[in-house]
Amino acid sequence: MPPVSTNDFKTGMTIDIPEGLMQVIDFQHVKPGKGGAFVRTKMRNVRSGAVIDRTYSAGEKLEQAIIEKRAMQFLYKAGEDYVFMDSSNYEQLEVPPSTLGEATDYLKENDSAVMMFYGDEIVGVDLPAAVELVIVECEPGVQGDRVSGAKKPATLETGKVIQVPLFVNQGEKVKVDTRTGDYLTRV
Repeated sequence: MPPVSTNDFKTGMTIDIPEGLMQVIDFQHVKPGKGGAFVRTKMRNVRSGAVIDRTYSAGEKLEQAIIEKRAMQFLYKAGEDYVFMDSSNYEQLEVPPSTLGEATDYLKENDSAVMMFYGDEIVGVDLPAAVELVIVECEPGVQGDRVSGAKKPATLETGKVIQVPLFVNQGEKVKVDTRTGDYLTRV
């Protein structure tokens, strides 16, 4: 792993420190009137999602972690595990749901995802900003249910329950935001 200076921090950069594998969310170079310059950072633990604040001296060297991104396609579920295929070399990989986190709420067969690897360990999953999923269970919509802002629970084909407007019916395909889990529109 190449050392990187705190002066060269960029948003999204991943570093390996004793607290764990961290991604820089925000940073600020500060040059006070007295004393030496320093860098104030906000970092997120890639594995747990915890956010920490750290202050480093300007020019301090830290180990940069090289994160490899690979395009993968979700093929099927084998028991509890999710089976993915690498789009470049067609190798198959079984991934436990604990590694995927909330991504399991939006994955259906033949969907694409970008897996982030640190060595051989999967440290994250990038999904498209929105996915289209079918509603498998919800109360029927009634003609005239057009009240602004009224919502009802609906179960998607992946098992995730979201809030949808009253006029949406079972069997309809909806677009869902993967970052927030919110209903966007009917498809």
